[in-house]
Formats: sequence, C-alpha cells, structure tokens
Amino acid sequence: MTVSPPRNAVLGGSLAVVAALALSACGAAPTNSSTTADGKNAATATSATDFGGMDALVKAAKKEGTLHIIAVPRDWANYGAIIDGFTKKYGIKITDENPDGSSQDEINAVTSRKGQDRAPDVLDLGSSFALSAAQQGLLAPYKVASFDQIPEGQKDPKGQWFNDYGGYISIGCDAKRVKTCPTTFADLLKPQYKGQVALNGNPTKSGSAFGGVYAAALANKGSFDDIQPGLDFFAKLKKNGNYTPVESTPATVEKGETPISIDWDYLNAGYADEFKSKGVDWKVSIPSDGQYAQYYSQAINKDAPHPAAARLWQEYLYSAEGQNLWLKGYARPVLMTSMESAGTLDKTAAAKLPQVSGTPAFPTEAQQSKAKTVIASGWAKAVSG
Repeated sequence: MTVSPPRNAVLGGSLAVVAALALSACGAAPTNSSTTADGKNAATATSATDFGGMDALVKAAKKEGTLHIIAVPRDWANYGAIIDGFTKKYGIKITDENPDGSSQDEINAVTSRKGQDRAPDVLDLGSSFALSAAQQGLLAPYKVASFDQIPEGQKDPKGQWFNDYGGYISIGCDAKRVKTCPTTFADLLKPQYKGQVALNGNPTKSGSAFGGVYAAALANKGSFDDIQPGLDFFAKLKKNGNYTPVESTPATVEKGETPISIDWDYLNAGYADEFKSKGVDWKVSIPSDGQYAQYYSQAINKDAPHPAAARLWQEYLYSAEGQNLWLKGYARPVLMTSMESAGTLDKTAAAKLPQVSGTPAFPTEAQQSKAKTVIASGWAKAVSG
C-alpha cells in the first residue's frame, strides 16, 4: 500500500474547522444489475465517471436494491438520519448488521464472508484499522466526486480509503450519579471514581477505545511513538479499582453501569441530547492533559455483493447533504473547510460542536501500526486481575 503523509489537522475554533493537512448464500459476484449496457462493471469502477456518470450509477444501484453496512449504530454520529436519508433519496434498502460491532468485526466479516451475498458492502473503520484492511488487499479503489477536496493525508492516493468524520477523545459523566465530574485523565485516578470509569470497547478491536489509550498516553508523558504510558495508566486505573471492564454504551449509562465513559466527543455530545428525556444529566469535557483527535475512514469491500450501491453510498456520504448530517451529529466532517468556503456548511450545527483549543497532530501510519502492536501484546495484562 502507498504510504500517505502524516495526518495533521486543525480541529478547533468556533466552527472547529478542519484545515488542510500536513497530515448465507453464495454468489457475491456482480449481477447484470451491476453492469451497464456497454459492459462497464460497477465492481471495477474507480469513480462515477468511470462507470458512465452518476445517472448510470444511480440506475445500477437501484437495480441492486440493497446495501449491506455493518457496525454502524444509528446513534453514532447521526448515522440514523444518514441511513434514512439515503433510503428516502434512492429507495435502496439498507441492512445494518451488528450495529454495536467493532472495526475488527468489520474486517473479520469481509474476510470470512468473501464470495457471499451477506458480506458487507462498505466499511466505516477506525483509522488504524482502515490502514490494516488496505494492507491486506481487502479494499476497492474508488474516488468520490469530491475526492480532490479531501485534504492530502486524509485519504489513500488510490482511493482505497478516505477519512469521513472525526472528533476528540472526551470524558462523559453522569452528573446525577457522580458528585464531581472528572475533566482530565489525572482526575480519573481519584478514589471517588471507584468502579466507574469505562471505555467504549476493547482497544485491540475498537477505534474509539484505541483512541482512549492513545489520549491517556499523551496525558502521561507518552507520545505517538510511545503508547506504553497509556497502557500503564489503565493498569493503574484497574489496580486502584476505578476501571470497569463493562464496555460503555447508552444502555449501560442509563443503567448506571458506566457513569464515566471515555469516548469520542461527538458520541458523548450526542448522548447528552439523547439522555435529557431520560433524566440523565450527561456532561462532556475534552481532557486538557490528553487532547487526542482522530478520524474514521470509509472504504468499499473489494468483493462487495452490491458494488453499485456501495459506490453510490460513498457519493452520498461525501455530498454536502451527507457531510452536514454528520455535522448535526457533532462529528467534524472531513470536507468542512471546503464546504465553508463553498457556503454549503451548516453553520448552526458547526457552532454546537464541543469547544477545544490548540492544533492537534495525528499519528502517522507507522506510529499507529506500532501502537496497535503494543496494545495487542499488552492490553489484556494491563487490565487483568
């Protein structure tokens, strides 16, 4: 795989504008519905133009009639509205399997279901997992119409993956159950938080949990080249009884099982809205001692059973409509800068983003790969016992 430049971005300010970076049945083979009259095949199309234009892509996708997505909760970055918007616009049914699954679950589904109709068509992966999938040769090269507007370093040059939306690691807290909510990683070690601190997933499988460990490393004299202090932090958190192995979800928060959750700011901010009607006072803060920002990445399964629908889905996500829907879910869309310049950005939604300061840098591919190796070998030991 071609190595991209380092991922660096601005994710702050009143609009948190993202700046340009220095950063089961068998038979998944495309049917006639995925091929145009002149023989162009959606499964090998590297752009809508390559397939004959958007009209041809829409027609082929409608003929397929179905899109398989995986590990996409409706309450994650406003995905429910995105799914409904796509179906309403194109009449294509979306099957959302294992909504609470992890990035690794997505990759496993691609490899274990190759050649099957129930394989996922598209993937929404934590950045490090997208790099891994590309290295394994699992992804189809495709460039959406707005590909050139995606900042360099936020996309694979061949279009095997491209970043979609991002945010900061934050600390969510149930203010009705926790007397004083923590606002830093240092706070999380205080004895009053015994058995209350959770992650959204396992960092060996989950992009958000992986980001949580990286943020903890930065808060404890670590770096993008040294994530070990993050593991040491969670080992200490486990030893003093503050860490709970219960993986945080809206359901566990409502039950009081995970009153403090380390997660992306757009998820915690979205939960705050959701919880208001349920009597939960959910506070969100971005820890000043461990500011870590990262994007998720979109990709198309190379063996997608619905290749035209997969490509149309990507075009929808990277349209102004799709990008603004993510923004309404408190996520910072990758096309934010270009949309602001074009006057298509939803400024009301942008103004509601959690406030941050500074200009965070993102780890390079090599740094992320190294960090994944360290976590894979040390996480179980850190939180065992």
